[in-house]
Amino acid sequence: MNQELLKHLSKITQEEQAILGGRTTIDRELYMADYGNTINSRKLLAEGKLITIRPHTRFIHFPKHRHDYVEVVYMCQGQTTHVVNGKTIPLQPGDLLFMHQSATHEVYRAEEQDIAVNFIIFPDFFVAPLSELEEETPLRRFLVDCLCGQNTSASYLYFRASSLPMVQNLVENLLWTLLSDVSNRRKILQMTMALLFLQLCGHTEVLETKDQDDAIVIKVLHYIETSYAQGSLQDLSLRIHHDMAWLSREIKNKTGKTYTELVQEKRLKQAAFLIRSTKRTIAEISEAVGYGNVSYFHRIFTAAYGVTPGQYRLSH
Repeated sequence: MNQELLKHLSKITQEEQAILGGRTTIDRELYMADYGNTINSRKLLAEGKLITIRPHTRFIHFPKHRHDYVEVVYMCQGQTTHVVNGKTIPLQPGDLLFMHQSATHEVYRAEEQDIAVNFIIFPDFFVAPLSELEEETPLRRFLVDCLCGQNTSASYLYFRASSLPMVQNLVENLLWTLLSDVSNRRKILQMTMALLFLQLCGHTEVLETKDQDDAIVIKVLHYIETSYAQGSLQDLSLRIHHDMAWLSREIKNKTGKTYTELVQEKRLKQAAFLIRSTKRTIAEISEAVGYGNVSYFHRIFTAAYGVTPGQYRLSH
């Protein structure tokens, strides 16, 4: 992580000084608006703001609580141990933890070298970034639930993202933008967040979830991401040791789409990318994404994009 940014986030806050001076419980006035255990966004977000950051408070155990906003924790240095809905999650540098408004959250004591930053986000902030996520993924379903105030999917998402430098770069860009007074800041933040989401959606292998059904969907989506051209539902069912008919129904129940529809969606998106960014022939691209029948490829591409592959290339 950028050392200047890390130095800024490592500063001992006034709240932490009070804890080091002998305070043994969190200062509820800083977080709660009443006697409940829900952290109130009005305590942390300035009027009219949809997103802000706050370094995690160290030197004290943070008891069970909820948030009336979406919280995203990014681990910068050291480690912090979180308990979300009873599940213990030890965050390492580079890890990301997304929590729905309904999640119950607890954090064990962190020491001086354990630097984490909390993103406090109103769900409305996700409207623009969400528009860039067209494929069905656990992250997309999570964000839709946050926006709608529902909890039909996982109440938290845990990304072990330390091996993904692009993810870390994008999070650092978000931090720098939030700490700077730049014009068009909200738009920059939303575009950067959209890029972060796209990166995370492309790396479902680093996502962990408590829900076993969601874990199966993650395996399915990762398989499609890496084997869309030649893979099959039969091969997938053998790999993850589930009956093919059951797996087919589960995919439909969890994503709203069949395995074939998910594969076709991925193939066509990859084809559109290759048409825009390469000089390969349409026939070569059709073959590369898994369609040996070029006429069939033309037909489904035109149905999906409203123009033929050739017209799509000309317009881009």
